[in-house]
Amino acid sequence: MNSIIKNTALALGLTLGLAPLAMAAGDAAAGKAKAAACAACHGADGNSPAPTFPKIAGLGEKYLAKQLMDIKSGARPVPQMIGQLDNFNEQDLQDIAAYFASQPMQLSGSEAISVMLNSGESVDGLIFGRNLYRAGNAQTGVPACMGCHSPSGKGNAPAGYPRLSGQYAQYVETQLKAFREGTRANDGDTRVMRSVAKQLSDAEIKAVANYVAGLTD
Repeated sequence: MNSIIKNTALALGLTLGLAPLAMAAGDAAAGKAKAAACAACHGADGNSPAPTFPKIAGLGEKYLAKQLMDIKSGARPVPQMIGQLDNFNEQDLQDIAAYFASQPMQLSGSEAISVMLNSGESVDGLIFGRNLYRAGNAQTGVPACMGCHSPSGKGNAPAGYPRLSGQYAQYVETQLKAFREGTRANDGDTRVMRSVAKQLSDAEIKAVANYVAGLTD
């Protein structure tokens, strides 16, 4: 019971700590034209054709606007994006965020994989990933991912928590490792994602990233 209470408290703490303060106010119609340059990497509708670049369709307007502004300011270094946003003002970025947020994300799909634990035991990666996403890991203090990203993986757009369902597993894995290593640090002063990711093993990261890629409910 204590572990359940602990995990619930952690999940609520994540929700309160990560939410941006202001709602984005973008114009999706205006954003469609401004987003033309994004299509080469992310697809015209935000569904990137290759895992080299993340899907940005349906991630949530508030989250997308924050990421675009952080990338432009340098708060979130993304080498591939250097100079790409220089000619856009804040309203442009809000509009682009609104456009991509309005597009449905296509599922990437999970794979039947096995992952090796630190103990050397090989386990079913889908089951392992599902358990971590839905229940966390009480032994290491990792809360359930669904506490912020919802049981369906659709995220919480008003709070600024992105959709994970359908995202490329490769991208999710890369971002979790970046948070763990501190090379991505735009999760706010509370260091929410860095605090969670530093407790995750390679096996846990691989398993949960693969699970959310095909999560539908």
